[in-house]
Amino acid sequence: MRRRDFIMMVGAAAAWPLAARAGTYPSRPVRIIVGYAAGGSNDIVARLIGQWLSERLGQPFIIENRPGAGTNIATEAVVTAAPDGYTLLMVNPANAINATLYKRLTFEFLRDIAPVASMILQPLIMLVNPSVPAKMVPEFIDYAKANPGKINMASGGNGSINHLTGELFKMMTGVDLRHVPYRGAGPALSDLIGGQVDLLFGGMASSIDHVKAGKLRALAVTTAKRSEALPDIPAVSEFVKGYEASDWFGLGTPKGTPAEIVNILHNEVNAGLADPKLKARVSDLGGTVFRGSPADFGKLIADETEKWAKVINFAGIKVD
Repeated sequence: MRRRDFIMMVGAAAAWPLAARAGTYPSRPVRIIVGYAAGGSNDIVARLIGQWLSERLGQPFIIENRPGAGTNIATEAVVTAAPDGYTLLMVNPANAINATLYKRLTFEFLRDIAPVASMILQPLIMLVNPSVPAKMVPEFIDYAKANPGKINMASGGNGSINHLTGELFKMMTGVDLRHVPYRGAGPALSDLIGGQVDLLFGGMASSIDHVKAGKLRALAVTTAKRSEALPDIPAVSEFVKGYEASDWFGLGTPKGTPAEIVNILHNEVNAGLADPKLKARVSDLGGTVFRGSPADFGKLIADETEKWAKVINFAGIKVD
């Protein structure tokens, strides 16, 4: 009996620190690591949700930008952090893409990062310079097939979401487009407006004003359904059955973070996404609220990892 009581006492003592941490969480500032420079969509979304969490949980949620290596530097920083809820990661399609794109990663994303909450779903827009004669997706496909290898498709770089969205379009339609990678989506968008390139699958937030001003023509959005921000613009899937590509954002934490802490963060993020003011800011970015359980978010990441692996292998994409 004494030995059994001793074992139970040791077990309870070992479990107590985790329970105590979860019960008082957060008791100090929390970092949200973003794998991009300040000012982009990932950074903006991180600051929106960080401010909400700071106000709700009574501790600063500090945004820490760690750009480089296609977000892998940021991911590694979170993977190697203590699983205590004080280091979070802004998760996005690059994390699903990089699992196949990079051959020598020091981590395995699906194994090493625990999903906390999905937040925002954002379409890309299939944009062309007004000099391109096509005004609808079927016309563009016909135009591209009549001019194989002559249409320049810009992207923010090899393996970026706008690159892979274009490669998925190529894979599903059989068109031959010439890929022109840039060092970021901003320069690619500028050259599209200037007519140096013909096509870009661009981000909604950075593109929508140029579309409304007539500087660019929007042929379609890439989400499965039309966007509320551009309701008159069709979805690619209306012409190419099964086509879908989205920019999405969520939060992750190191694997092994106590479930109680994950639940606190998940519930507070979902409360924020239900707040009318925050929802309005999301709408201003051209996005829609995208809520679900941690398991739902984990399934999305796994599905996206499998999907983009097929596209990367089909296109033979490699990074230096």
